[in-house]
Amino acid sequence: MSNYDVIIIGAGAAGLMCARVATALGKNVLVIDHNEKPGRKIIISGGGRCNFTNLNATYENYLCKNQHFVKSALAQYTPYDFLDMVGKYKIKYFDKQYGALFCQNSSQEILNMLLQECSKAKFQMNCKTSKIIKSDCFEVATNLGNFKANSLVVATGGLSIAKLGATGFGYDIARQFNLKVIPPKPALDGFKLNKDDLKYFYDLAGVSSNILISIKHKIYKEPILFTHQGLSGPASLKASLYFDETDIIKINWLPDFSLNDSFYDTNNLNIKLENFLNLHLPKRLTAALIDKHNFKNLKLNELKRKYFSDIINLLQNYEVKPVSTIGYQKAEVTKFGVDTDELYSNSMEVKSVKGLYFIGEVVDVTGELGGYNFQWAWSSGYVAGLNV
Repeated sequence: MSNYDVIIIGAGAAGLMCARVATALGKNVLVIDHNEKPGRKIIISGGGRCNFTNLNATYENYLCKNQHFVKSALAQYTPYDFLDMVGKYKIKYFDKQYGALFCQNSSQEILNMLLQECSKAKFQMNCKTSKIIKSDCFEVATNLGNFKANSLVVATGGLSIAKLGATGFGYDIARQFNLKVIPPKPALDGFKLNKDDLKYFYDLAGVSSNILISIKHKIYKEPILFTHQGLSGPASLKASLYFDETDIIKINWLPDFSLNDSFYDTNNLNIKLENFLNLHLPKRLTAALIDKHNFKNLKLNELKRKYFSDIINLLQNYEVKPVSTIGYQKAEVTKFGVDTDELYSNSMEVKSVKGLYFIGEVVDVTGELGGYNFQWAWSSGYVAGLNV
């Protein structure tokens, strides 16, 4: 049986960061993963350019039962700390919007950087864990042999993107040690619409429009994309993080100007609503909205007199009650997971099991769209690496 100071299960973003820090401190580290190669999710992220962090990341960008849990790790390892490493390797990047940083060339550069940084660690790929035993240390039984270490770090990720090898193994390990796991759900995902809404929107698949979407206390102004199942695009992905099955989402189809002013503009009063909306919305979307609410051939002055509040609700407070999100096959991340009450926020160590750590997506910390989840991987991996 091979002995190590630290065994990390999972060769993704969080696991690689943890290995980098631990090896820099002189620890003998083994990284094991059931995939053939490390960092597969890093490679495909951001359309192959890896949205590797967000300069504006704070605890408010994360969904977590205890949102304040995120503060310690983010303070110990900030987006600018990661950016220093990116600069060291002369990786070119750009700010797409709102502090979301992407590689100018390829996400492979981020993975190569991390692998170089943790080159002193030993990797066992295609390595499937069958059993974990805790005695005076941790014993990990795998198809490639048995390994022993004083510290065990679980960086297995969530259930999203099964084609990249996603499994619920990390949650199984947590339950083995009697830790609470908040049932995971897909997030950063599209929406499936109910039959009534889909009847009108089904033929809009491929149509995109810039909207204002609101759910609970969150409001996003982003493009929405219609699909054969419902809604996708950045607006849907962002809203899905906060969505529960009983929620109604509200859409403002015309967020950039005041409908009140348009209705009282005498130059507009004899214009048909359909023609007016076609100036501001995709024609197929206009047709669907008007068809659903029987406003065809009505002019603005008629609407103003008879249906003013109805048209305002239609265009600025449109309500949609999705059936669900699309699911793990499309979701970018998994929300919920290992309850943060079980962990020390400054180290990611399990309170009840010395030497056991959970980091990254497997934990009940999920970031918004825009590089926040990678930053959580770097920050949680960093603090665990300091303490293993």
